[in-house]
Amino acid sequence: MTSKRPFCDGIIRRDFLRVGAAGAFGFGATLPGMLEQQALATGTQTSGPQGPPGDVSVIYIFLLGGLSTIDTLDMKPNAPAEVRGEFSQIQTNVPGIEVCEHLPHTAQHADKFSLVRSFAHGDSGHGSGDKYMLTGYLQQERPAFGSVAAHEFGSRGGIPPYVVMPSMHPSAGPSFLGSAAAPFLIDADPSAPGFAVPDLAPPLDIDASRLADRRSVLGTVDRFRRHVDSRGEAGAYNKFRERAFALMTSAEAKRAFDIQRESESVRQAYGINTMGQSCLLARRLVQSGVRYVMINHNNWDTHANNFGDLKDNLLPQLDKALGELLRDLSDRGMLEKTLVLVSGEFGRTPKVNENAGRDHWGNCFTLALAGGGIQGGRVVGSSDKWAAKPDQNPIGPKDFAATMFHVLGVDSEKLVYTMDNRPVKLLDEGRRIHELL
Repeated sequence: MTSKRPFCDGIIRRDFLRVGAAGAFGFGATLPGMLEQQALATGTQTSGPQGPPGDVSVIYIFLLGGLSTIDTLDMKPNAPAEVRGEFSQIQTNVPGIEVCEHLPHTAQHADKFSLVRSFAHGDSGHGSGDKYMLTGYLQQERPAFGSVAAHEFGSRGGIPPYVVMPSMHPSAGPSFLGSAAAPFLIDADPSAPGFAVPDLAPPLDIDASRLADRRSVLGTVDRFRRHVDSRGEAGAYNKFRERAFALMTSAEAKRAFDIQRESESVRQAYGINTMGQSCLLARRLVQSGVRYVMINHNNWDTHANNFGDLKDNLLPQLDKALGELLRDLSDRGMLEKTLVLVSGEFGRTPKVNENAGRDHWGNCFTLALAGGGIQGGRVVGSSDKWAAKPDQNPIGPKDFAATMFHVLGVDSEKLVYTMDNRPVKLLDEGRRIHELL
C-alpha cells in the first residue's frame, strides 16, 4: 500500500494531491469532453496522429519524497560511517557496476539500464524539485513531460495517451497546453482487492447490455438538446459521447485497465503492493498503446529511520517491481520502444542526521534510465567522494528533458503558445546525454 507517513512539512502527500486536482487540471470533466478536447488539439475527430518514427512510450517511476541514491545507486563504501550509512554494495551483472545489497533483483538487469551519477539541480524543496524533474523548468509554469507527449502525438486509437497513477501530482498537468494534454488519472491503488479504474465508469465487469440501457436513458434526455441546438453542437457532443461508450465497452480498454486478467504468478512476480502492481499496470498500458505513464509513488522522504524504511519496506518493493518490469519488457520485445525512468525530485544528504535519516539534497543524485534506445550497462558522470556534488560531467533537468524528447521524437524547437498567446519553445535549452544513446 502507499505510505501514509507525513512528509517533512507534516502533510500526507496523497491527501494533499487529491485536493484541487479537478479544478486545476480538468479531471472533473466528462470522458466525452476529454475525448473531444484531445481531438480538437490534434486536429481530428477520429484518431490521433501517427507517432514518431521510433514510436516510443515512457514509464516514469517517480519516487515522491526523494530516493536516497547514496544508499542505493551511488554508494560510497570508503567514506566515514556517518556518510556511507548501514548498507553494503553488491555486484551487478555488469562488471564494475555495483548497487545496494537490497536491490538484488535490479542488480541482475544492470545490462538493461544505465545510471547518471552526476545529476544535480540545486533545489532541495518539495514542490519546486518535483516541478523541475517533471517539467524541466523551475521558475516558469510549464507542461509536464507526459502532457507534451500527449499534445504532440495524441492517442493511439481510443486509449488515453497519458496516464498518471495511483494519485495525481500538481506538476504532472498540462499547464498552457490545455485539457487535451491532461493526464487520465487512475486515482486508485492497483494492488487493492477489487481494483477498478474509477473514471471508466461503469465498472469493467458491467456488460454492454446494461450500459446500453443507461445509454437509452441519456438518449431521451438528449432529445431536447438536439431539438433546440440549431448549430449542430449537440451532434458533435453525441459523437464524442458515443466514443466514450465505445471506450467503456471495448475489449481493448478492458484488457488494458483490468489488471485482474493477469495470472496470479505474474502479479506475485511484480509484488502485491502499490509499486509492484503499478508497474504491472504500466506495462499493460504501454502494451495497449498508452504513450506516457507516470507512477507517482510515495513516501520516500526519509528524514528519520532512513535505513529501516528502505530495508524493510521501500527498497524490497521497488527492487522486485523494477527488476520484473525490465525483465518482462525485454522478454516481450517491448524494452527497445519503452523508456523506463526512475528518479525522485532530489537525493538525500551525504551525512546521516541525528534521527538516523537523511535530509533533502538537490546538489547531487543519481537517475536510472533503461530502454527506448538508451544503452544499458553504463555509468555516466560521477559524484565526489561523499556524493555531495558532481565530480565530473554535471547533468541537469534540461539535459534530462532534451534526452527524453529526443527518444520520443519531440521537436524541442517547436513553438507552442501560452495562455496569453506568447510563443515559447517546448524546451529552450539542454543537451542530449549522448553517452546514453
